[in-house]
Parts: sequence; C-alpha cells; structure tokens
Amino acid sequence: MDSFFKYHVFFCLNQREPGAARPCCANCNAQEMQEYAKKRVKQLGLAGPGKVRINKSGCLDRCEEGPTVVIYPEGTWYTYVDSSDIDEIIDSHLVNGKVVERLKMDR
Repeated sequence: MDSFFKYHVFFCLNQREPGAARPCCANCNAQEMQEYAKKRVKQLGLAGPGKVRINKSGCLDRCEEGPTVVIYPEGTWYTYVDSSDIDEIIDSHLVNGKVVERLKMDR
C-alpha cells in the first residue's frame, strides 16, 4: 500500500503548565517553527498529496531531548534550535532524502 504522503512531518506543540516537572516543546518556539516549515515546504512546491505534509502534534514524549519533530514513513526523530535547523531538515531530508545526522535524536 502506498502512503498518501511521501513524507508526513509532525511537530510537537505540547504546552505544559508552568512549573511542570518536564519541559515542553511549546516553550521552544515549536509553533513558530511548525508554521515556518509549512510555509517553506509550500514555497518549494513540496506540499500536497504524494509529497509532504507538515502537521501539528500533541506530546511525542521525548521532551527532555529538546523540541521534537518526527518524519514518517521512516520514523526519523529530530530536534532543532532555530529556522536554520528546520531549513537543513527540509533541504536534506525532505528534498534529498538524506538524514541530518547532527539533528537526529538518539534512540
């Protein structure tokens, strides 16, 4: 069975209460980075069926490793700091199919 999207990208946007025991992606500009990725993918003509879908997600349970992005169908997990990291993920992984090792989360 073929996947509806070549790549399905999920950005964790989970927000925890102030003082929570665990960190949350929302406090690391996750929504801004998700919106940035969605806009950039559209600008590159990569968005749509058979191509790339950028989605919001609730908690992906890897909060301690930094803001979280997971790309399916491979199940590649990334973290990021800013839009230049998002650009690198888009350009390397989504455009060229090459994993960005320096941003990849450990298993």
